This record gives sequence, structure tokens and C-alpha cells, in this order.
Amino acid sequence: MSDALLITPGHFSLDQLRLIHQERIDFALDPACQASVAASQRTVASIIASQRTVYGINTGFGLLARTSIAADQLTRLQRNLILSHCTGTGPLLDDATVGLILALKVASLARGFSGVRWAVIEGLLKLYRAQVYPCIPSQGSVGASGDLAPLAHMSSVLIGVGQVRHQGRVMEASEGLAIAGLEPLTLGPKEGLALINGTQVSTALALRGLFAAEKLFTAAVAAGSLTVEALKGSYVPFDARIQAVRGQPGQIDVAALYRELLHDSQINQSHIDCKRVQDPYSLRCQPQVMGACLDHLRFAAGVFLREANAVSDNPLVFSADGDVLSGGNFHAEPVAMAADVLALAIAEIGALSERRIAQLVDPALSGLPAFLVKEGGLNSGFMIAQVTSAALASENKTLAHPASVDSLPTSANQEDHVSMATFAARRLLDMAGNSSAVVAIELLAAAQGVEFHAPLSTSPKLAEIMAMIRAQVPAYDEDRYFAPDIATARAWVEEGAFARWLPASALYA
Repeated sequence: MSDALLITPGHFSLDQLRLIHQERIDFALDPACQASVAASQRTVASIIASQRTVYGINTGFGLLARTSIAADQLTRLQRNLILSHCTGTGPLLDDATVGLILALKVASLARGFSGVRWAVIEGLLKLYRAQVYPCIPSQGSVGASGDLAPLAHMSSVLIGVGQVRHQGRVMEASEGLAIAGLEPLTLGPKEGLALINGTQVSTALALRGLFAAEKLFTAAVAAGSLTVEALKGSYVPFDARIQAVRGQPGQIDVAALYRELLHDSQINQSHIDCKRVQDPYSLRCQPQVMGACLDHLRFAAGVFLREANAVSDNPLVFSADGDVLSGGNFHAEPVAMAADVLALAIAEIGALSERRIAQLVDPALSGLPAFLVKEGGLNSGFMIAQVTSAALASENKTLAHPASVDSLPTSANQEDHVSMATFAARRLLDMAGNSSAVVAIELLAAAQGVEFHAPLSTSPKLAEIMAMIRAQVPAYDEDRYFAPDIATARAWVEEGAFARWLPASALYA
């Protein structure tokens, strides 16, 4: 691992979270947080000593909250809680996502409102540092009362139950604990509940989707710019004055990105006095549509970042006042609704790109050879690549249905309204993958279209992007096995290859 980041609980930045997710960089907690953690744990101990009945400390859970638990049964209560909540199903979450979940849970507990011992926080941190990742099934959370099932699978490892993955190998929790230099923990009062309550799984999945959306967005701006050149589109719609009189910040900023990429193009100069009055909306409304997507990406990023820094378990321990308060910070509605908004943006990015591909392959609209290939008829060119893009864009329309409008009561109607945040966030990566493939096809199609205008050259920055494309994918001169080319271009999108021209930091400037 690289040099450790110093994290003050409650003060993650998006850049730090990207590093943790994408680089799995080591991090350390500000030692000053240990005092508040210890004070919180002492408050829990004093409640038990005074024999006060407080939910989550010496009671049952959910509908069983009125059931008091004897002091000599409290450690068993916590173990039973963890084991009974390990009910997840479906494919396991990937290591990068599990690492982010561990980091978020560590930072939340370390804020000192959860009543756990430092040993619990240190155990999770050691698992992260050793890259011993609890096996967490991806399905089974409704995003209210916390991400109970997936967090229980994470937490069971600390007590020596369940499985972990280390360097790609699945093994029993006991072996993973040994690799991390840990012994199984006996959880004290409140600790099991603090571990499984919280929105860390929903938030990690949402951040994963956000980071994919950032890469998708920058690639789509690059692809859209290339298509403007391939179709000899007008630069007028990107004029700063048009954006200014509307005043939408995303639109203003996106138009500036297009102007920067398109600046100083021979292709543009060649048709500066052409008679075409207006381009189709998928070309000339890019600032408006992509600007709206950027505004919503920024909104979602703000919600996810706040949630990453939040304390979202229950009850909360306010040691300064000696109070333990039950509330509902575990309800992940903010994450669910923001994920739904981000899903709309991801779907629209792909839908707009698909419409530009449709223009590129249609000679009546493009003025280019049909399906972007010579000897049409003998060659089908990009005909079916456009069909693939249409299939993926259409699939995203279904996936974009808002998850947060759904709710099924759980826990015998004690938990009668839930957020569905975990699914809302989990589906973002699939959607981003679909739109990434669409944008990948557009990149290849637009590059093909630009080359039909030779010897005229495109702008210097787009010429660099063209060079990157042609370094790995040759021009489409005649029909060939096409899927590997699309896979290569999709990898550029998903790996963030366009950050060289449009860094993620520029999206939030």
C-alpha cells in the first residue's frame, strides 16, 4: 500500500474516498478521536452498571425492543444478533467495494457516538490494511434500520464466523483473522448493533456508482465533441452567451468543456459558412442535457459525501450529556433518492450518445458513407454496433426506474417504511457499464467519421484523443470481428482514460 492517509472521522473528501476505492490506499485515523470513542463506551458501561434499561444496550431489537436482557446475557445477545442477521444472498461484493465499506464503518464508529470499544474499530482497520475482505452477499438489504444483512456478514468475521477473500482466495474467517493478526472478538454491549446498523453498504455502492459516472461523463463529453466534428456540427450552440442567459451552472460549465476540446479545428473552419441552420438536438443541446446530468451528478456527490462522513447507527451515544437517544439515522432515504437521480443522469448520458451514433451511421443525416464504411452492402460497418447501443440505452431506461418510490414493510411492521437504497445504489454500476459501452461505440464511430474529412484536421485536443484511439483500434476499412474493438474502447471509458483531458476535479470546480 502507498503512504497512509490521515483521516479525521467525519472529514472524508471525495478525493480520499476515490483513493480508498480505486487504489485501496492505506489510511490511519487521527489519534485524537480515541478520546471520544472511549467516552462513548464509558457511557454504555455506566448504563449497564446502573441497571437502566436502554434500547440497543440491554434490550431486544426491532419489535422485541421491549424485551429486557439480563446483564449476564449481553455478550450472547450481540453474537446472536450478528449471526441471525447474516441472511444475505446473491453474488459477493467485489474487494474494492468491501474495502470502502470497511473504511466507511471505521470512520463512522470512530466519531465516538456508537458506544464501541477501540478494539472493534481497530479490528476492522486491520482487516482493511491486510486486504482481508469479508465475503458480503450483494442482496438482502432494504436500506432501513441500516444495511443489516450485508453489514452482519462484514461483522461476523470479527467474531470468527463466515468467510473472507484474500488475494482472490476465499477462506474461513479464522484464517483471515490470522492473516490480519487478529483473534476473534467477543462483542460487548451495543457493539454488534453498532456494527450492523448504518448505511455504509448503500453509501459505498453509491460512491462506486458515482466514480463510474464521473468517468462515463468525461468520456461522453469527448465522444460528443468528436461527433460534432464528424458531422460538421455548428460550434454556435456552445457559445458562452447562450449559456449565460439561462444561468444553469452545469450547462455553463459543460459548454466551456466542449469549447476547450473543439478549439482550433480545420474541420470547423471548412464549413463555417455552410447553409445548414440548426443541428439535431443530440448535437446542439449537449450543453443543456449534459449540463443537467452534471448538476445531478454534483448533487448526488454532495449527498454521498455527507453520508460517508455520517454517524448512522442507532441508538446514538452522546457521552457529553450522558444520553443515549434512539432515532432514525439508519434510514438511507437520502442515499436512495440521490442514487435515483444519478441513475437518471447515467441513463441520459447513454441515451444521448446513442442518438448521436444513429446520426453518424445514417448517410441522410451525416453526409458520410452509410454505416461509416466504404463499399457499403459488401460491408455492414457500424450497422449492428448502433443496434447494440440502442439495446443498452433501452435497458437503462428500465433500470432507471426510481427505487426509492418502493417500500415493503419489514420486522413485523416495526420497520414499516424502507428506502431500498442498497438496490438503488447497487444498480448504478450496471447502468454505468451499459452507458460506457454506448459511449465506447460512439468514440469508434466518431473517430471513423472524422477521418473521412482528411486531410482536414480536427482540434489539437481531439487529435490527441484520435491518436489514443488509433493506437489500439485501427480504422474500420472492411468488416471484421468487431467485439474486441468495442471492449477495448469500453475499457478506456471505465478506466478513466479521458481524465487526461477532463479530470474529475474539473467536474466539481
